[in-house]
Amino acid sequence: MQCEGDKTYQDFGECPICKMDLKIDANNKSHKDNPENISENSIFNLTSKWNTEEGNTILLKNLKGKTLVMVMIYTSCKAACPRLVADMRNIEKQIPINLKSDIQYVMISIDPETDTPKHLKEFAIENYMDGEQWTFLQGKVSAVREFANVLAVKYKEISPMEFSHSNIISVLNREGELVHQQEGLGVDNNLTIEKIIATTK
Repeated sequence: MQCEGDKTYQDFGECPICKMDLKIDANNKSHKDNPENISENSIFNLTSKWNTEEGNTILLKNLKGKTLVMVMIYTSCKAACPRLVADMRNIEKQIPINLKSDIQYVMISIDPETDTPKHLKEFAIENYMDGEQWTFLQGKVSAVREFANVLAVKYKEISPMEFSHSNIISVLNREGELVHQQEGLGVDNNLTIEKIIATTK
């Protein structure tokens, strides 16, 4: 029943005419564009707080609006992580210049006790990843576990300051939804780069 034709409301409540509860219109574009309307498949549903290498505290939803290229590493790693870092830098270099400002590269530490914001900042500078397009995140152990589960990244502490972990680079759209994953070390990045470009345009 349409009490007032095509009229819609921005808030929950009841119809002022018939008193029936107002419901979400899944086809309503204005609702989809509401910045608070987050897909159930989005990482922006996670409410954990994170510390950046600049010493700021953010939520993942603060990254909304850009294509995200994300990887989980730890800075004291001597084996896989340096190669993942190299892959991320290689990917970033091959993105067309007109798209660069619409992409954020995010490095999430799986060793939050060692990788303090100060340490992450030093690592970023040492690896020429200190530009605005790079973000390093440190969170509580529970937040790291939750995030890893969402992206199907497995990791395990095998000794003090040493972890075994999946080697996965994830691409997410502006809404925080996973659109592509690259697994392995030293693999061909072309498909990942193509996906990033297609997602960003």
